[in-house]
Amino acid sequence: MAQETKLISEAGLRQAAECLRTLAHPSRLHIVQLLLTGEAYTVGELADECQLTQPVTSEHLRLLQRCGFLESQRQGRQVYYQVSEPHLSDLMTCIRGRFGQVTDEE
Repeated sequence: MAQETKLISEAGLRQAAECLRTLAHPSRLHIVQLLLTGEAYTVGELADECQLTQPVTSEHLRLLQRCGFLESQRQGRQVYYQVSEPHLSDLMTCIRGRFGQVTDEE
């Protein structure tokens, strides 16, 4: 017997599409991948790891936060970012399964 699938509302699909568009950038996926290690990173640390400027990294973080993927916490003068959306791990597992063997030469 086929399993019944519950369909997502139009509003839910629009919201999903917007958040998937936000994720659809190599630098943002790199940021998410780093944050899924469980470490909390500052803007500067993420910029260094992703080889981006701090202003560009800040903009990527702002977009990811707007979709609810990340949260930030201030500790003194530093702001640390971490993943707040538990489903990101499943999504990155899917991406890794499909694209994890792709090399820079391809």
